[in-house]
Amino acid sequence: MPDNHTNEALCVDAACSGNPGQMEYRGVHIPSGRQIFHYGPIYGTNNIGEFLAIVHALALLKQRGSDMTIYSDSYTARTWVRKKHCKTNLERNAKTEQLYQIIARAEQWLRNNDYKNPILTWQTDQWGEIPADFGRKGTKPKTTHP
Repeated sequence: MPDNHTNEALCVDAACSGNPGQMEYRGVHIPSGRQIFHYGPIYGTNNIGEFLAIVHALALLKQRGSDMTIYSDSYTARTWVRKKHCKTNLERNAKTEQLYQIIARAEQWLRNNDYKNPILTWQTDQWGEIPADFGRKGTKPKTTHP
């Protein structure tokens, strides 16, 4: 757990079965471990899910009048949020159109709203997996060298 995090913080994460594949994301209140929101599954990519999770957290916290810190372990998603643009290469077609509508809504929210919530990097190497993790990462096989 981060030494310098506020007691009131939210963390977000996404999971994707295949990439692209069935994607979902969620936000978890760090002190209580309680899931605050969840969306999906929907066909998409992990990076899109990470981006949407941050925007979802920002919108929800703004609605609640909270400037709570948000933690994410996704550099790409934090960059997209800062630039207010989801720079995905996911093909836009009938299968992804609903997701593209959600992305457009998220980008519009970012353009039209200010927020004071710090969006900080979750330091996985120091603190372990982010509490919003879905726990689906496979173990990597160990390799032996001759």
